[in-house]
Amino acid sequence: MKQTFTINATLRGDQGKGASRRLRHADKVPGIVYGAGTEPAMIIIEHNALLKLLVHDSFYTKILDLDIDGKKEQVILRDLQRHPFKPRILHLDLQRISDAETIAMRVPLRFSGEANSPGVKLSGALISHLMSNIEVRCLPKYLPEVVEVDLSQIVLNQTIHLSDLKLPKEVEIVALAHGEDKPIATAYIPRVAVEDTAAPVAAEVPVAGKPAAEEGAADKEGAEDKGKK
Repeated sequence: MKQTFTINATLRGDQGKGASRRLRHADKVPGIVYGAGTEPAMIIIEHNALLKLLVHDSFYTKILDLDIDGKKEQVILRDLQRHPFKPRILHLDLQRISDAETIAMRVPLRFSGEANSPGVKLSGALISHLMSNIEVRCLPKYLPEVVEVDLSQIVLNQTIHLSDLKLPKEVEIVALAHGEDKPIATAYIPRVAVEDTAAPVAAEVPVAGKPAAEEGAADKEGAEDKGKK
């Protein structure tokens, strides 16, 4: 089932730092919505209602429904300003979308099949996920919710790159368009420290009560006495 998010907002009259400060003290978040050839609009959103939306990871990567005093339009999140140490949202930037204009969005990657891959089952490899999302560009109606990454055929020392992803022709990977074929996942054997198994050289053990140097000298003297006899 497709998940949707609705942001309920009202138009904002007062502007300026003082007005924004009063809104935040009243548990409201000032924001702006712009784009699609329409004049920017200053809006106000309930802080706690916004926090409930922000706990969903997909809120940041989906087309959102914005309701401003009963007037509905579709937007995407462009910027979110948070307090440096308090769980408070300070400002929100939203961009209107048009069905005729392409948008660039980050879309999460969903990995599957790695447990049954030859690299894991036959070689005991570990799979490292090097990216969690990618930026794509397309018309709004073609925007995917997730991008699937099939790892069922990955073998030891193999790396999956952006160019290996299968996406509709209407969806463009931004990094590839810039000539950057970045790695997404790789199968590898972790390095294991090899212990030194060489036998230690036995140290000379002196006779109890006598230093090793004196013991050696005594043995030498004994040998000389035997030679004289």
